[in-house]
Amino acid sequence: MKQCLVVDDSSVIRKVARRILEDLHFEITEAEDGQQALDACRNQMPDAILLDWNMPVMDGLEFLTSLRREPGGDKPIVVFCTTENDVAHIARAIRAGANEYIMKPFDREIVEAKFQEVGLI
Repeated sequence: MKQCLVVDDSSVIRKVARRILEDLHFEITEAEDGQQALDACRNQMPDAILLDWNMPVMDGLEFLTSLRREPGGDKPIVVFCTTENDVAHIARAIRAGANEYIMKPFDREIVEAKFQEVGLI
């Protein structure tokens, strides 16, 4: 079973994402901010990361930049999931190493389609 780390400071978003991804046969771990996510990745690198942009402590872009410098940090497929929807934000995310981008609010169909596009399902 593939492992997905859901990183978002909103417990509601994490719960919704967990339900969707468990239905798609992922094992889920959660983090409230980028630092917790980085610590989780150092403990066990996931196959996929669903990542929010705006979080306390360490935002999604800082996390992604740090992740890609970690041993094995090039492996997880990272899908940003955020309200930041302008072209500049999307370009920065892709340059930092994101594989795909989902706008909030999202539903199962959107998550499933993006995860299929990047080869996770």
